[in-house]
Amino acid sequence: MQASIPRPEPIKVTSGATSSVASGSVTKRLSNELMQLTMASTPGLSAFPKSDSNLFEWIATIDGPPETYYAGQRFKLSINFPETYPYVAPAVVFISPCFHPNVALPGGQICLDILKEKWSAIYSVHTILLSIQSLLGEPNNDSPLNTEAAELWTDKKGFVEQLKRYAL
Repeated sequence: MQASIPRPEPIKVTSGATSSVASGSVTKRLSNELMQLTMASTPGLSAFPKSDSNLFEWIATIDGPPETYYAGQRFKLSINFPETYPYVAPAVVFISPCFHPNVALPGGQICLDILKEKWSAIYSVHTILLSIQSLLGEPNNDSPLNTEAAELWTDKKGFVEQLKRYAL
């Protein structure tokens, strides 16, 4: 009778090759999006990585849409991409103060459905920036982060007075 030799448990690799492959595909996606943004040259929108060595942290600018309270203003935003991008939305916040019903003050968090429950991998940085720019002129007052701004939205004089306090 032969003695049975127990087999060792297989080694599970949870990082390393898998992580670097995922990171590589995210890097490729972000590089493509950067190139598309540069080539699109949409007026009033721009975004670039903070540094050449890190494609996961970007700085963006959005000009306030014409014929809105924000016309003539330029806003700076921070975009941080998770390693699971594009399957998980990036974290996008205003760096510049922005008095708006759907932007938290302080903090700059944005209440926008495509950055939360309605996120889809088909969205891009360009889509995000266009959506935020559109949100500036058409807020969702049903789910405000800034209740004061939501209450003043229909009072042009009162809103503009408050807006001036936060404009740079």
